[in-house]
Amino acid sequence: MAFSSKNKVDPTFNMSSMTDMIFLLLIFFMLTSNFVTPSGLDINVPSSKASKKVMPNIEVGITKDLKYYVNGIEVPLDILEEELRYHLSGHEHDGIVISCDQDVPVQNLVNVAGIAKKLNAKVSISTKPE
Repeated sequence: MAFSSKNKVDPTFNMSSMTDMIFLLLIFFMLTSNFVTPSGLDINVPSSKASKKVMPNIEVGITKDLKYYVNGIEVPLDILEEELRYHLSGHEHDGIVISCDQDVPVQNLVNVAGIAKKLNAKVSISTKPE
């Protein structure tokens, strides 16, 4: 006695629509994720209520032992202006983000911000949200 089914199930399953959905989700999560610029410097930045993410073109770091870094490379204070001028050359709307340790005296932050303003660069101070 042979039983036959009225509903025939196709053994092949088309996965193309599933892969399309996966790629769309991947693109969505990549576009909506937070872009974090990792810094290899040991800097404990101060916190602020009005913290806004800015993608820096040039990052100047000041550690608590008063070492200055431009994009992760240590630079002495006396040639900091020349180094920033070199990084700013050829770029029209560059901004400088200063990552200053919270234990550094304000005068050192003001010195770096003054050098950046002298070079007509936009200056931002790096903070972490409260």
